[in-house]
Amino acid sequence: MVSLKFPVNTPTEREKLFIHLYKKAFPATARYVSKKGGSFDEAKDIFQDALVIYYEKLTGSSFVLSVDESSYILGIAKHLWAKRFREDIRYTPLDPYNSEFIEYENKQPSTPMLLHYLETAGQKCMDILKAFYYDKLPVATIARLFGYSTVHSATVQKYKCLEKVRETVKEKSLAYEDFIE
Repeated sequence: MVSLKFPVNTPTEREKLFIHLYKKAFPATARYVSKKGGSFDEAKDIFQDALVIYYEKLTGSSFVLSVDESSYILGIAKHLWAKRFREDIRYTPLDPYNSEFIEYENKQPSTPMLLHYLETAGQKCMDILKAFYYDKLPVATIARLFGYSTVHSATVQKYKCLEKVRETVKEKSLAYEDFIE
């Protein structure tokens, strides 16, 4: 059990306690918050919240401190920082991300450019992909039309055609934005 050096009966004694704890425990909290990507102001906020929690525990009737007070306050600060970090992630607004989608919403991909990359897979692949995606034919019909013995064979061929196009796009390091007119 660690006992405090100051009695905390008067406002002056409380002020001395807080100044003592601030000098002793704040640097470690500031380092921790900084390592976790927080700012100095966030470290101050977290530390002050931790200090209030510590003081409330301290004034409680059955509180027994089994570690150094600065370690205890740092532990509280770590929990508060983890809680704040989880809440910030959960409530991150989507506005910055949403603007990217709105930007492309009214723009159509360039048809000539798309056709160019589809043609790199070959005419048979173009015909299979057109039948599946444009004509919306069932795979069983595509298998019969293109002479595949099973539906699985047609599915595998369609997949291979898509992979040819993906490889070409990957080789050229193209992104979605490159296809927008």
